[in-house]
Amino acid sequence: MNAPAPDAVPAKTPLSRETRWAIGLSLLTLYLIWGSTYLAIRIALESWPPFLMAALRFTTAGALLYGFLRWRGLPAPTRAQWGNAAVTGLLLLGLGNGLVCFAEQSVASGLAAVAVASMPLFAALFGTLYRQWPRRIEWIGLAIGFIGVVLLNLGGGMTGSPAGAAALVVASAAWAFGSVWSRGRDMPPAAMNTAAQMLCGGVGLSIAALAFGERLPAAPTTASTLALVYLAVFGSLIAFTAYLYLLRTVRPVLATSYAYVNPPVAVLLGAALGGEAIHIGDLVAMAVILGGVALITLTRGK
Repeated sequence: MNAPAPDAVPAKTPLSRETRWAIGLSLLTLYLIWGSTYLAIRIALESWPPFLMAALRFTTAGALLYGFLRWRGLPAPTRAQWGNAAVTGLLLLGLGNGLVCFAEQSVASGLAAVAVASMPLFAALFGTLYRQWPRRIEWIGLAIGFIGVVLLNLGGGMTGSPAGAAALVVASAAWAFGSVWSRGRDMPPAAMNTAAQMLCGGVGLSIAALAFGERLPAAPTTASTLALVYLAVFGSLIAFTAYLYLLRTVRPVLATSYAYVNPPVAVLLGAALGGEAIHIGDLVAMAVILGGVALITLTRGK
């Protein structure tokens, strides 16, 4: 959960060799950078409290992007667009990313990524509120995916942290509901939408940090501060720029394929660099969740 996703317009013209290379590089960027943000969050939490860390990440990235876009001559969002961006930003980034940061205080980064992979399941379920009824194969995918969520929460890595497990479920549901709610709303265009949502989400996270009494660390470690910078620059700016390019160039199914790749990347990085233990039950749950998500997204892609 790194940044909001605007609607995509699939390309209908043949792709040049340079475009194919750009697509491949953009996909690799999403797979590696967004997959690594879960470990980066864990490292940043060594010194920075969760909500304050997320607030600094998104307000900094949002302010930089907003200032750049205004400098390029893009108009500021209207009052209605700011209101819609505020609701979406609070759901996706405030609750979605903020609760992931909270959960990673007690849950391994790889398991957090696996839990977040259930987001498309909630999105399909919330779609019924707007009469977007799943097909039969999608209902099967929902059933399989939520069985995986139950297995994950019963696994060895989650049972020791019920608060963290609950936070990840709420985070996934909030991200999904925000994504569904924003469809058809009057939102700022493209990158300005991202900047507005990051700014609004950052404000909400700042309020949460104050409410929980979080304070700036007196002596943050170099590693945790560098991880925070990495999240703001690479996770929120560079990777999302690649995501926007993919949404403009390829079909949404390919652009959102990071949802399948990020969890294994996060699990591997957490085990190799973070010393996180992965139980066989957690791997089984990951496979079940991703199987259910695949049934839903591939069916809708067709």
